[in-house]
Amino acid sequence: MGPHPAVAAIRLAVRRVLHDVLTDWTENCSAVSSVPAGEPPLVLVACSGGADSMALASALAFEAPKLSVRAGAVTVDHGLQAGSALRAAEVVTRLRAMRLDPVESVAVTVGREGGPEAAARDARYAALDAAAERHRAAAVLLGHTRDDQAETVLLGLARGSGTRSLSGMAAVSGAAGRYRRPFLQLDRQTARKACLVQSIPVWDDPHNADPAYTRSRLRHEGLPALEKALGKGVVEALARTAQLSRDDADALDTWAANVEESVRDDSGQLRCAKLYVLPPAVRRRVLRRAVIAAGAPAGSLFARHIEEVDRLITGWRGQGAINLPGRVEARRQGGRLVIRQG
Repeated sequence: MGPHPAVAAIRLAVRRVLHDVLTDWTENCSAVSSVPAGEPPLVLVACSGGADSMALASALAFEAPKLSVRAGAVTVDHGLQAGSALRAAEVVTRLRAMRLDPVESVAVTVGREGGPEAAARDARYAALDAAAERHRAAAVLLGHTRDDQAETVLLGLARGSGTRSLSGMAAVSGAAGRYRRPFLQLDRQTARKACLVQSIPVWDDPHNADPAYTRSRLRHEGLPALEKALGKGVVEALARTAQLSRDDADALDTWAANVEESVRDDSGQLRCAKLYVLPPAVRRRVLRRAVIAAGAPAGSLFARHIEEVDRLITGWRGQGAINLPGRVEARRQGGRLVIRQG
């Protein structure tokens, strides 16, 4: 008798990702002299102790030995709740019981920039990046599900951030494809069911039910209301929208990268006349690339910033410089768009 369908589904998803990681690792070993030949790759799972990440950890522990992959885990203690260090220690104990190695808990300090959710996310990814570098991990697995993807698409829609925001989370992201999300095609209930049938203890973060957090309100109020109004299948449709939007955004990004050199003069300045005739979606991408190259943090750069810069091209009325994040300013001067840090 085979495993429960939920368990089989999560194991298959992880197995496919591990095959991809192995392929990438083999190519990197031949290209990077610092990687010892024949060394098996280490794959870490980022585990909060919740159902999604515990299901992911159990599947990794089961599948990795079959492929001669080393499997470890990292849990991040954000320090935002009383007893968080104790809970992190409990997660470490459970992960080690799965025979994952190395397993570690990393405490972080969460700042305030961008709001509590964004600040916690930034601190978490910084800790995961550091852990991956420290252990020379080939990849870090994240337990984001199809439901998380749907929520991300709706949040992007609410912000009016354009196609890239609507594309949600990528299956592969980060430097050199570090982060992998095996569960983007699986729903949250599949992961929870897999934990239940395997008697894996899980921790439900109270922040996930706290209406003070935007994503929590969306999860418990917004999506149920949409399903009530539009019928079942909203989550699947939003996840499908994410993939279609990602394909479109990737194509437009490639177009913008290819055309960028042709709209600059010999000194490297952007020529307004050349920018004007580009399709708006391509032009805005060229502008965004230029602003980031000048020093603006990508995470602080929103659609409204690029729209203001775009008006220097399409709605020129002699307006002054545009102030942008990272002390970057953009101004029109002599038919050129000058973007630099002040």
